[in-house]
Amino acid sequence: MEYQTSRCEFTSPDLKDIEFIRSLYYNKKEYLRFDSRVGEFVGYTEFGVMNANRFNKDSSELAAMKAQKEAYCLTNVEIDYQNALSKSVEPTVRLYSTTPPAGSHPAMLVCRVYNFYPKQIKVSWLRDGREVTSDVTTTDEMENGDWYYQVHSTLEYTPSAVGSCSCRSGEKISCRVEHASLKEPLITDWSPSMPESQKNKLAIGASGLILGLILSLAGFIYYKRKARGQTSSIPVQTRFNPVWRCSPPV
Repeated sequence: MEYQTSRCEFTSPDLKDIEFIRSLYYNKKEYLRFDSRVGEFVGYTEFGVMNANRFNKDSSELAAMKAQKEAYCLTNVEIDYQNALSKSVEPTVRLYSTTPPAGSHPAMLVCRVYNFYPKQIKVSWLRDGREVTSDVTTTDEMENGDWYYQVHSTLEYTPSAVGSCSCRSGEKISCRVEHASLKEPLITDWSPSMPESQKNKLAIGASGLILGLILSLAGFIYYKRKARGQTSSIPVQTRFNPVWRCSPPV
């Protein structure tokens, strides 16, 4: 099977930053290529070298390949920039504390950055405004499948460095995000007042307590109304004092 591909590699919509490449393959192996940076054909097999020499002697063939950089690449690159590449979406940041499954660190901070575009992004940790480089792990940018991306960064710490789920007095830990959609870095401070899991448990408990109070109040009101209704429906009984009349004997 023989086939060829034409592609444009670029770093900006300017013509000088665009490269046109046409590659020819036989049984999945590239044997001949034209690269606009080189300006001529290059062969990678014996058959490819023979055809490269033949094409390079044809001035009209070389002129046609060189023209593709502007005719084919420049037009499509401009369309890409207008419709997608110049667009950007600001990331959403969520910062929370969790417990790692195992290891020497009893706690871990997670900075979740998601729903951003384009792909390139930088996530770092700050402690009192200074960047932290140790005990930091950051994933690669992951595709959501809908043009958006996400990335996760973790900072492991020990109680002696930060305190049991809280910073030292006056110390501040932050997650810094730098992205093309942001005019300045987005810094999110961690609030160590309560771990996320405990906040969720507290919220569930408070909701249950409020629901119980509402049901108890409703039951009390129902009981009082029912009791009042029963009292008003009881008939008033009067004491019967019969009057005995004696008739004269016959």
